[in-house]
Amino acid sequence: MKTTLKLEEAAQFALGILVFGQLPYAWWVFVALILTPDIGMLGYLAGNKTGAAMYNIFHHKGVALLIAGLGFYLHSDITMLVGVILFSHSAMDRLMGYGLKYETGFKHTHLGQIGK
Repeated sequence: MKTTLKLEEAAQFALGILVFGQLPYAWWVFVALILTPDIGMLGYLAGNKTGAAMYNIFHHKGVALLIAGLGFYLHSDITMLVGVILFSHSAMDRLMGYGLKYETGFKHTHLGQIGK
């Protein structure tokens, strides 16, 4: 099952790259922005509960799809870019084993504990 989940996340990351390719931005923009959703980790400065909430907002694929869809509906390339980056980053993170966080600590995720 673990392999199947990784393949699914790899396919979603590839989809994010494909959709980005349809936007009017140079490829260096994707590379420059792909790690920006990790700014959500700053919430951990206020504790585990706030940290988990902030991190999960920035890494929730539903939020990413909502933003991308809003950008598509409004014909806003920058809004679509934000959604695509959030979606692609989340898929990339999950491919590497970093899941949505529980309030018990940064290493506790819906995919299991990080760094077993």
